[in-house]
Amino acid sequence: MMIVVSVLVFTGALVAALTTIAMMIAPQWRRILHLATGHVEPAFAPLATLVVAERRIAVRRWAAGSPAPSLLARRRAAA
Repeated sequence: MMIVVSVLVFTGALVAALTTIAMMIAPQWRRILHLATGHVEPAFAPLATLVVAERRIAVRRWAAGSPAPSLLARRRAAA
């Protein structure tokens, strides 16, 4: 009886492990095969893209800003 229970427990664990592995590999099988055939993925550089976007936003803000106030207007505001 103990042998049957042991076989059932280990069989269930094996099935659970294989199912988990299959669920993790299935969505990525094309990528895995592509890498296995020797193709290299392009580098993932999200920070470089972010830097370009931040510069673009800064330039747009700078271009849209109002002209600098004159020296006379600054003195009036300070007084």
